[in-house]
Amino acid sequence: MVIVLDKNIDEKKLENVIKHLEDFGFAVHKSTGIQQIVLGAIGVKPDFDIRKVKILDGVSEVYRITEPFKLASRTFQKEDTIIKIKDVEIGGNKVVMIAGPCSVENEKQIFTIASIVAKAGAKILRGGAFKPRTSPYSFQGLGEEGLKLLRAAADKFNLLVITEVMEVNQIELIYKYTDIFQIGARNMQNFSLLKELGKVTKPVMLKRGLAATVEDWLMSAEYILSNGNREVLLCERGIRTFETYTRNTFDLSAIPVVHKRSHLPIAADPSHATGLRDKVLPMARAAVAAGTDALMIEVHHDPEHALSDGPQALLPDQFEELMKQVKLIAEVIGRKM
Repeated sequence: MVIVLDKNIDEKKLENVIKHLEDFGFAVHKSTGIQQIVLGAIGVKPDFDIRKVKILDGVSEVYRITEPFKLASRTFQKEDTIIKIKDVEIGGNKVVMIAGPCSVENEKQIFTIASIVAKAGAKILRGGAFKPRTSPYSFQGLGEEGLKLLRAAADKFNLLVITEVMEVNQIELIYKYTDIFQIGARNMQNFSLLKELGKVTKPVMLKRGLAATVEDWLMSAEYILSNGNREVLLCERGIRTFETYTRNTFDLSAIPVVHKRSHLPIAADPSHATGLRDKVLPMARAAVAAGTDALMIEVHHDPEHALSDGPQALLPDQFEELMKQVKLIAEVIGRKM
């Protein structure tokens, strides 16, 4: 249920409403909007009489949420969630650029790329220290040494850090170095990991699974939200279909669909979606036009010798051109880069 409270409700009445909901067996989540406080009462009670809540002093309206994802629903929170980290806002009027290599390979590589993307206008440096690879013989990342290099490069060029967490036992280590935790497509339904990331005090970017519906994806976000972390950024990175000309099929329609159904911000990753360097720029343009809140782009100054995903990484001049073009697209729809 969603309970909309009176605009001028005092603390005593608010506490009384929350207590009654908890006594009824609901878990209660509070959302403070621009105009009113809204409570989300979470629990499967199909026969519950909502009039028991409507009569409480300080309650304005009560609605049942029909979507299975409650806290991620636009019904629960009308206003867009804006994730604020230092001077960067994701979900506001600006489209935020996240850029960097697929994986951190060595000090020279990550510092070189950090310099390139920062100069072009990126705000967040991406790079993997722990890499989930299809083949067990592929490069798996540098581990903590990679995290240290990523953090140092980001700090030197005034960038934030996003990096992937693969297991629950990596959370504490990665927390020391990152600003945003990334959950990869393969872990979208790793519910133990989602629950634990719901307890951290840093934002989480949740990539869409290889064969996940939008509802599956939002239900995974619900695991994080219901465990206390309200700063969730979704990421469309393509889904697996019968098509073989690209690495995945980039579902651009997911961007407006998510914006309609959920208050959570959404990013787009055309690098993983297409897997081909020459397809990244047109798909980045399309993603901005579709309303993405952030772009995630792979960049490498020497992609032929990259240890992972070189064919989809943009060269520095290509990334600069991409930045110029997506800025123009953003301006057309009333947004900024």
